[in-house]
Amino acid sequence: MKRLAPGVAALTLFAAPALAGDPAAGESAFGQCQTCHVVQNEDGDILAGRNGRQGPNLYGLVGRTAGTVEGFRYQNSIVQAGEEGLVWDEENLVAYLLNPQDYLREVLDDRRARSGMVHRVRAEAEAADIVAFLAQFGTAAEGEEEDTGS
Repeated sequence: MKRLAPGVAALTLFAAPALAGDPAAGESAFGQCQTCHVVQNEDGDILAGRNGRQGPNLYGLVGRTAGTVEGFRYQNSIVQAGEEGLVWDEENLVAYLLNPQDYLREVLDDRRARSGMVHRVRAEAEAADIVAFLAQFGTAAEGEEEDTGS
């Protein structure tokens, strides 16, 4: 990545205290994600969601390189962010969920960057809860599939 722009840095600084999200609250909040996303393990078991396929599988999301779920067609910007070293951790996932397009624009230092994810989580605490919920499902090393962030 070129650099972490001031706005993203501010988002991640403010996100830090809320990162101890509540997985139970995140499970409830995940309802807004399941229209497009599913959490499906390597055995094909759906662990969360309703088999949404507009966005990538979120199994093993935390610790995964952005834009790398095999077989999913991402926007170029998220792939570029992954190629430049963006790995999904709790801090940058919270910032991304709050405003996907602005996050990518700042991370890539490119005002034309676009995210395929148009939904925004409205509250930082809710985003942290969703991340805490998703963190329960595999790790990037386990699943060997990589990414999210449509």
